[in-house]
Amino acid sequence: MNSSPPSSADKRLVWDLPVRLMHWTLALAVLGSWLTQELDGDYFNWHVRCGYVVLVVATVRVIWGFVGTRHARFGSFVRGPAAAWRYARAWLTSSGDELPRYVGHNPLGALAIVAMLTMLITQAVTGLFANDQIFSVGPLFGYVSPSTSDELTGIHKQLFDWLAAVIGLHIGASLLYLFWKRDNLIAPMLSGRKSAAVVPADEAISGSRVLSWLIAVALAAGGLYWLVQTAPEGSLSIF
Repeated sequence: MNSSPPSSADKRLVWDLPVRLMHWTLALAVLGSWLTQELDGDYFNWHVRCGYVVLVVATVRVIWGFVGTRHARFGSFVRGPAAAWRYARAWLTSSGDELPRYVGHNPLGALAIVAMLTMLITQAVTGLFANDQIFSVGPLFGYVSPSTSDELTGIHKQLFDWLAAVIGLHIGASLLYLFWKRDNLIAPMLSGRKSAAVVPADEAISGSRVLSWLIAVALAAGGLYWLVQTAPEGSLSIF
């Protein structure tokens, strides 16, 4: 007896729990850092804390890109410029039903992910050494000279505009997929599951490997905590 093809209601696991948690945690941390960037006092401390979260989570996401579950790994979705160009042409000329579907990230999404992770880590690292040219300094300011801190502060401020643009494109693309191509990319990042019509049984993942992920988070957070706690004190001279 032949088995019936999977229906659109059948779902299979694609995105593990760590990938989903990191995705939404980064979104909240970046939003928090933006809302607190120009505020003084304890609000600035929250800006720093959001930066810590961004650095730890983005770093662990890179690690997870090599040791995580199948569709979390860079090797499963980073395909190069030629594949991205072919997909972009298909995206512009094909209807939602004709557009090639990928179990994991599509080639354009892969480029966005690599770009955002690179920018997030750079943004967070430069923030550790930055200063506001008045009173507040980053937790690792004492490791560098004031002139170097000023240069890193410039990068930190300028890069945010580019990061915001890439994030805006990412959000806009997700909405275009949803309303124009009729392909909901947001729901799977919440549930972890995609339609079985798109995900063959042998490409679904069986679990999330949460313990391995928690160990990676603990190591990254512990390393950052040690680095901050052992950093030499630094302060701005305003005279």
